Amino acid sequence: MKVTKAEIVISAVKPEQYPTDPMPNFALAGRSNVGKSSFINKMLNRKNLARTSSKPGKTQTLNFYNINDQLYFVDVPGYGFAKVSKKDREAWGKMIETYLTTSDKLRAVIQIVDLRHKPTEDDKLMYNFCKHYEIPVIIIATKADKIPKGKWEKHLKVVKDTLEVDPSDPVIVFSSETGKGKDEAWATIFQFM
Repeated sequence: MKVTKAEIVISAVKPEQYPTDPMPNFALAGRSNVGKSSFINKMLNRKNLARTSSKPGKTQTLNFYNINDQLYFVDVPGYGFAKVSKKDREAWGKMIETYLTTSDKLRAVIQIVDLRHKPTEDDKLMYNFCKHYEIPVIIIATKADKIPKGKWEKHLKVVKDTLEVDPSDPVIVFSSETGKGKDEAWATIFQFM
């Protein structure tokens, strides 16, 4: 897809702040330092529309990105590392849960995992949460450029086995460095629109 327009429209914390237009939403979920911002920037051909940070846990709101007036990427706070208080974490959890379970425009969760490592307990919780609420999941296994191509299949198997991925859920090998998987990711997103 050729992205001609990409802008952050609103950073929301409650449902009355979500955009009201009928465009389909795709939520981006992943651990705090898994590369969500890099994924967004690569997909949208922007250098730093989504700010990458050396400090994990920077996203603390639901950030709605309007793409070509066709769809929204909704970046949700990363889970896992963020050095925030338990109270803040619970508030984020509630905010994310409310969005994922009540938005009628949500078409799928794009769950980003690190291809190099076995998915964490938090990754499993996120995947199982989506399955429980019957939310379709597109899994993006990123940082593929960091391991030899010959080992991708082995690492993919670990991701699929650990998350117990439903065969109907697409799993895409991705690299924000090389663009590997970008066209496949867009094609998959369009199938869910």
